[in-house]
Amino acid sequence: MGPHPAVAAIRLAVRRVLHDVITDCRRNAGPDRPAEAARRPAHAAGSPCAEAGAAGGSRTALPERPRTPLVLVACSGGADSMALASALAFEARKLDVRAGGVTVDHNLQPGSGLRAAEVVTRLAAMDLDPVEAVAVHVGREGGPEAAARDARYAALDAAAERHGAAAVLLGHTRDDQAETVLLGLARGSGIRSLSGMAAASGPAGRYRRPFLQLDRQTVRKACLVQSIPVWDDPHNIDPAYTRSRLRHEGLPALEKALGKGVVEALARTAQLSRDDADALDTWAAEAELSVRDEAGRLECAALYALPPAVRRRVLRRALIEAGAPAGSLFARHLEEVDRLITGWRGQRAINLPGRVEALRQGGRLVIRQS
Repeated sequence: MGPHPAVAAIRLAVRRVLHDVITDCRRNAGPDRPAEAARRPAHAAGSPCAEAGAAGGSRTALPERPRTPLVLVACSGGADSMALASALAFEARKLDVRAGGVTVDHNLQPGSGLRAAEVVTRLAAMDLDPVEAVAVHVGREGGPEAAARDARYAALDAAAERHGAAAVLLGHTRDDQAETVLLGLARGSGIRSLSGMAAASGPAGRYRRPFLQLDRQTVRKACLVQSIPVWDDPHNIDPAYTRSRLRHEGLPALEKALGKGVVEALARTAQLSRDDADALDTWAAEAELSVRDEAGRLECAALYALPPAVRRRVLRRALIEAGAPAGSLFARHLEEVDRLITGWRGQRAINLPGRVEALRQGGRLVIRQS
């Protein structure tokens, strides 16, 4: 008799991602090059997917060969991440993959250090190695939820670099995706925000989300039938947090008014939006070459001829290139810059985040540090 359907579902989702990681590592490692490897110092650093084969203190390295990639699971101790850790531990034993885990202690609740230590103990009991707890300081910039997220990802990035991990698995589910889409919609964000979380994101696709096609109930059921202890973060039901209110009040109200299937529809909207956003980004990257003069300055007439969705992407790329922080550029900023193209009436320079300013001079859009 096979595993419970919920357990089978989470294992299959993780297995697919691990196969992708292995394939990516083999592709990135490339073919062996004996002549080049012989000239490479034995201590030369390799990628997370390749290592030198030298031993015994030799001064020359043998040809590079693919090694077993390390995949870490980011685990809070909640049902989603504990289910993910269990599936990773099970599948890694059958594949050419090493499995480890990291838990981040945000220091936001009494006893958080003890809970982090408990998570490390549970991960080690699953035969994950390496496992570690990382304590972080959460600032205030962007609000409590954004600040905690920034601190968490910084810690995970550092852990991945420290251990040479090829990937870090995150336990976001289809329900999390639906919440992300609604939050973007409430902010009046563009299509990129409505595309939610990507299945792979971060540097070189470091972060992988195997559960985006699985609902939260399935993942929690997988923990229950495997008798995996989980910790329910009180912040997840605290109405002081926007996502918590959306989860426990907003989405249930939508399902009551519109019927079941809202979560699935929102997750589907995320994927469709992501496909559209990717296509428009590609279009904008190609169009940017055609709207610059010989000196590389943006021509207002050429920008005006572009579709608005493409033009604003070109403008956003140019603003970021000039030093504007991507996370601080909002729709209102782009609208003001866009009016220099479409509604020119002699406006003054527009001040933007990152001490960047945009102004129109002689039919050109000038974007520079102020």
